[in-house]
Amino acid sequence: MTSLERILEYKIVAILRGCVPERIPAIAAALAEGGVCLLEITLNSPGALEAIRRVADTMGDKLLVGAGTVLTPAEAEAAIDAGARFILSPSLDIDTIRVTRQRGAVSIPGAFTATEILTAYRNGADIVKVFPASVGAAYFRDLRGPLPQIPLMPTGGVNLANIREFRAAGAVAYGIGSALVPAGQETTPEALDALRQRAVDYIKTLV
Repeated sequence: MTSLERILEYKIVAILRGCVPERIPAIAAALAEGGVCLLEITLNSPGALEAIRRVADTMGDKLLVGAGTVLTPAEAEAAIDAGARFILSPSLDIDTIRVTRQRGAVSIPGAFTATEILTAYRNGADIVKVFPASVGAAYFRDLRGPLPQIPLMPTGGVNLANIREFRAAGAVAYGIGSALVPAGQETTPEALDALRQRAVDYIKTLV
């Protein structure tokens, strides 16, 4: 299965932003045990590249790791060198899309308007991240009307209460941050059990 196929199959991308590096392996393991097998580590997190490398090396068979908040082609290359299999951005940068695709990784740039989304897709984006999605599923549905051919992934504002609405509106995947992995996520047994259960709950919503 290719990286893109895995993203389309597993759908839920857990976003780790600003996480304490030492906690990431335990958090990644808990997510995978709960069925969330896609992990985004944002590059504006401490030790992000090393964390990507460590997760890719130790959990590559169980979990697909990508890099988020990638703003430049150079950042994309560094992340891919560290083991990232997909590259996400909060905004649209055509050169970053191009480099990501040339290096064989999945390109998921961020866009908000119909013009930005179409521009991203025409320039090689595999999936377009609609960000922020906190405006709601109705806006997402409106975008899908004239652009049904473009795979869209809502990010920013997706949670257990509304993920089914985004699914009904045609989302192919979902980026979920603090609603799944809160800022300052602890790695005590109790905290990891709670994280594992949240992962299970998200998976169940899409069954």
